[in-house]
Amino acid sequence: MSFARFTSRFAGFLGFVGVSAAVGVLATVAITPALAVTSIAANETIGIFEDLPSYLEIGALSQRTNIYATKANGKRKLLASFYDQNRVEVPWEKVSGYAKDAAVAGEDPRFYEHGGIDLPGTLRAVLSNLMKKDVQGGSSITQQYVKNVIIQNTIKDLKTQEEVSAAFREATAPSQARKLREMRLAIGLEKKYSKEQILLGYLNIAHFGGRVYGVEAAANYFFSTSAAKLTLPQSASLMAIVNNPEKFRLDYPDSESNGSANGYATNKDRRDYILDNMLEERMITLGEHDEAVAAPIEPKITEPSTGCQTAKGAAYFCDYVTNLFKNDDFFGDSKTRWQNFVRAGYDVYTTLDPDLQKAAESAVHDNVPAHMAGLHIGGVAVTVQPGTGKILAMTQNTKYSEDPAVLKKPQYSAVNYNTDIDYGGSSGFQPGSTFKLFTLVQWLKEGHGLNEGVDARVRPSWGTFRDSCADGGTVNAGGYSPHNDNNEPGGHWTALYNTMQSMNTGFMAMAKQLDLCGIRKTAEAMGAHRANGDPMQQGPAFVLGTNEIAPLSMATAFATVAAGGMSCQPIAIVKIVKRGGSEIPVPPKSCKRVISADVAATAAYALNRALEGGTGRSSYYALTTFAPMFSKTGTTDDAHATWITGGSSKAVTVAGAFNTQNKGAVSLREMNFPSGYAADARHRIWPRIMSVANAKYGGDPFPEPPANLLRGRTAEVPNVKGLTLDSARAKLEDAGFGFEDGGKRDSDLPVGIVIGTNPSGTTSRGAIVSVYTSNGKLMTVPDAVTASSSFGESRARLGAAGFGDVREACVVDAAGTGKPTAQHPAPGSGAKATTAITVTISKPSC
Repeated sequence: MSFARFTSRFAGFLGFVGVSAAVGVLATVAITPALAVTSIAANETIGIFEDLPSYLEIGALSQRTNIYATKANGKRKLLASFYDQNRVEVPWEKVSGYAKDAAVAGEDPRFYEHGGIDLPGTLRAVLSNLMKKDVQGGSSITQQYVKNVIIQNTIKDLKTQEEVSAAFREATAPSQARKLREMRLAIGLEKKYSKEQILLGYLNIAHFGGRVYGVEAAANYFFSTSAAKLTLPQSASLMAIVNNPEKFRLDYPDSESNGSANGYATNKDRRDYILDNMLEERMITLGEHDEAVAAPIEPKITEPSTGCQTAKGAAYFCDYVTNLFKNDDFFGDSKTRWQNFVRAGYDVYTTLDPDLQKAAESAVHDNVPAHMAGLHIGGVAVTVQPGTGKILAMTQNTKYSEDPAVLKKPQYSAVNYNTDIDYGGSSGFQPGSTFKLFTLVQWLKEGHGLNEGVDARVRPSWGTFRDSCADGGTVNAGGYSPHNDNNEPGGHWTALYNTMQSMNTGFMAMAKQLDLCGIRKTAEAMGAHRANGDPMQQGPAFVLGTNEIAPLSMATAFATVAAGGMSCQPIAIVKIVKRGGSEIPVPPKSCKRVISADVAATAAYALNRALEGGTGRSSYYALTTFAPMFSKTGTTDDAHATWITGGSSKAVTVAGAFNTQNKGAVSLREMNFPSGYAADARHRIWPRIMSVANAKYGGDPFPEPPANLLRGRTAEVPNVKGLTLDSARAKLEDAGFGFEDGGKRDSDLPVGIVIGTNPSGTTSRGAIVSVYTSNGKLMTVPDAVTASSSFGESRARLGAAGFGDVREACVVDAAGTGKPTAQHPAPGSGAKATTAITVTISKPSC
């Protein structure tokens, strides 16, 4: 086709465009014939233009979502960001004037003159297309904006990168029909929006290579500055990238054609072209131009905070927050909620306390190594707030990563040891004796008291247990026979003693009097459950903590005691602010009473005694600040894990060290960490965290336990006076009481005969009864008054009984006859031979 013939056939098209640009009127009658006689109208384009839509819906752009913690001074601390497209939308006044002018000069110098389509540019492109039988550029800024909006609208609901890539290819494939559609929409866009709005939209949507979108994110990434502070040469370099992101981007320093060695020559050529245009369009002065052209290109690549690894020590807490968005139905349909999160541009404010988190991180990392050769060692700390469920701190000994290459290093892990499998990948760990809390609470719920005793002697089998959930209502322990630490053989111990000293046989004996199903239901009500989602295994052994439970769940359960019986589900998100500043709903606080305030107060009392005078005293003495507190320790079979859980009314912390794998597990009691004895790492971690919590939050006194839950059920102590010691023991134990030999005391009874007990009368059922026997060192005082007519007769009777120190006491009585009227000690009592015995005589005068 000759150029003259082409120009004749294209005249109608130019007429249409010119009129549209001038008056915004679509001459549909004129356009169809014009297109019909040109190659542009072939096949797909005939009759299309007048039917194309002129309205383009501009949806919200994908922006990065940020997760924050809040400092004590109220300022926010960025933990991590997430995005499909790294973009931060900014208003007009937050973009450098240089950047705005550079965009116009580089992409569309006649932007402020046309009505959406640049006629000379479009003519040039069409000529090139027709002569080369190819589709060329020539798009105005408005057309480019239209194209980018269409792309964003197309991919916003797609789930996978493959889907996004396919949609992008389809939306940008060279096509005359696509070009016409963009032209029509550009004309419509110019009718609805101002030039300022269109240019700002373009600057916020433009692609700068990789996952960098928008001028603010580009300024952050390439020059470590903001869009508002971009210099002239920086602005021109960024706008150069927009023209061809892969060709002109500045984050390939080793590139031969556009790298640091040649001063980023390709970008500089395009940059200087833009600067020349800016000078020609009188956007800058000659001096500004020359200075900018002479300026070297010096990118300062600043990787954006993306993914939880940027949260460093708080990465596992960050991971927990992201899993809330992935798993919680509150945030919408499972197919879309994660994509909504990474594209929505939310500011997510969390419960994390940076001060407590810092203390937890240093305490764990100082005391549990991230890796030890040949071993799989874990260490954790997690703190929750009683009464709200807020997670205040969460950390572990390993470093966080999701990169498969990085995860080959043993000090890294993507598994969050603190949480359930759906919220971090862990199947949990046996809590050992910290699980005894639930037997203690059930003991109190069923009306027992702390001072009630049980027969906690080791036995070959514990026999049958009550279990209302089992067929037949009972289960048999078979040959299960747990032992105590240090091979303690057991005894008759109170519930309080069992708790303070964490006696296995004591808790087995307590469980024998309870309903195992009730213990399980109490544990679940307080927040304990298996981390892998399976039902809790229930049997005699589970009393001692054999189910695998997440540390966060155990912290939640102990916080129930600290909150006076109110159990609160863990929460990690305080508020979510969406773009524009308004808030969206977050999962609400969910608290409910699961045990009575009296039971909680009594459990807190017992656990406080365990902390200050029992198995937790190593942690107690390591505290540097104090508040009313409680705790329970736990050690699993073979010491594969050691724990301490407890806290105050304001903060409850779980701290522990453990084997992360059963295979090759080692006893922590048989090894040392660099920080010291491995089994005691918990006692070096917990007090450091709780000291910070006490200093910051304090703690309220726990209520006094009611007398009935201290005393518990009562019974009458049998009278065993006059029996032999063995006979007294048998009689007491048959009545359900514990026996304790109180030793020998002075008595006139024969040596070895029981003279009394403490307590006596009514006392707590199963209480420990001290039994006292005679040492035979006392004599029975005879009656020296009744049969005596004088002091001399009384003295003779007492002397005959072996008492040599007899004294007279005279009382004046006008009717007195001199006969004895009283004596001390009284007749029948026991006294030593050296005891002075006083006989009172009544006389008219003394």
